[in-house]
Formats: sequence, structure tokens, C-alpha cells
Amino acid sequence: MQISGRVALVTGGATRVGRALSLALASAGADVFVHYNSSAGPAEEAVAAIEALGRRAASGAANLSDPATAPGLVTAATEVLGPVSILVNSASGFPEDTLADVTLEGWRRTLDLTLAGPIFLTQAFAAALPDDAEGAVVNITDVKTHTPYRKHFSYVVAKGGIDTFTRAAAVALGPRIRVNAVGLGVILPPPGEDDAYVDRLAAELPLRRVGGTDPVAAAVVALVENDFVTGEIIRIDGGGHLV
Repeated sequence: MQISGRVALVTGGATRVGRALSLALASAGADVFVHYNSSAGPAEEAVAAIEALGRRAASGAANLSDPATAPGLVTAATEVLGPVSILVNSASGFPEDTLADVTLEGWRRTLDLTLAGPIFLTQAFAAALPDDAEGAVVNITDVKTHTPYRKHFSYVVAKGGIDTFTRAAAVALGPRIRVNAVGLGVILPPPGEDDAYVDRLAAELPLRRVGGTDPVAAAVVALVENDFVTGEIIRIDGGGHLV
């Protein structure tokens, strides 16, 4: 798929990894709708950065922990930029809980945002895609679905669901829509942590360095562009799955 001239919707597209993906798609020639929940200021800054690259951009707020907001988000992006043919499901929480202490309320909130949100947004995206258009979806998952965190139980289960959803959606939506994912390792410090925290984690990796957002952005762009790849999950983890 040629990215230039298409419209992309990036959830969580105003900050951190999501912002890098918004800018990478714009650099590749896409017009970008930047979704945010509460980061209105960063969303405006991301829009300005995209426009500085010579592309159209807009932003819109939606609380994707309520999956019912998904169709409205696709509609909003379409109304301002045109039909969306690239969807990146990046928005996610990172709550700390364990199997012993997770609550029903916390469990539902995490699964709604991290799993149900991408599912129903993809459903709305597929329904809105013009009949004569091709589409691409890239989900952001976590390499720790294979070696789970001890203190982020509901999050890692939800991301494991994203892994399965990626494969199931690739089968359900092909051949017109391709669905892939990138599994992230040591990319940025988690909220509340500093560079020293991720440096300690990176020291255990075969590549012994923090990834940063550039390798993630490159992988997402490559998955959108490669029209013979679907149902794949690419690990961006510096070899962390090997140790």
C-alpha cells in the first residue's frame, strides 16, 4: 500500500509512541487524525508538527475505555480529512495489578480500553472503508504477552487478546484489509519512571540499548506499505524475547 495521499487515524497519537507514529505516517505522505483522551495540548502540538511536514492534520477526543465511542471517532476523522484507510491502535493504559488483587472494575476498565477499544474501532473502520478501497490496521502490543509481567496482570492479558485479535481480524477482513501488529519491548520509560529505569532493563538485552520510538515507527510504516503481509506480529524488543 502506498501511504502517500491516504488518511491515517492514530489512537493515542498525541504523546509518546503514538506521537512518533503520527509523525512517521505524515512523513510518509499521509494526512493524520490524531486521537487523544485528555492530552489536548500535546494533540495540538502534534497537529502543528504534521502540518509543518506539509500534510493535513486534525485531532479529536474520545474516551476509548467506552468502546461505544469508536464509530464516532471514525466518523469525525472522515468528516474532516476524508475516508480513513490506515488505522493504528496505539492507545492503551498500563495499570499495576496482580491476579491476587485485580478488581472487577479495574479488569473491565483495562479490557475495555486496551482490547475492546481496538476491536470496535477496527470494526467501525472496516465498515466505513469505501468498497473500492484497501485498508491497513496496525495494532500496538507488548512482547511481555509471552513472558508476562508480574505486576501488570490485566494489561498483559488484554495485550495477549490483541495478539489473538490481530490474527483473527486478518482472517476476517482479508483480502481488502490487512491487520498486523508490533510487539514492543524496552522502548521508552513507563510513566513515572526515568531513563535509568529503562537503562537497567536494556542492559539485559542482546542489543544492550533502549529502542526509542524510531524502530517502532519504521516497523509500522513497513507493515502498512507491504501488501503481502497480514496477521503478523513483529517484535521490536532488541532481542529481549531471546533472554
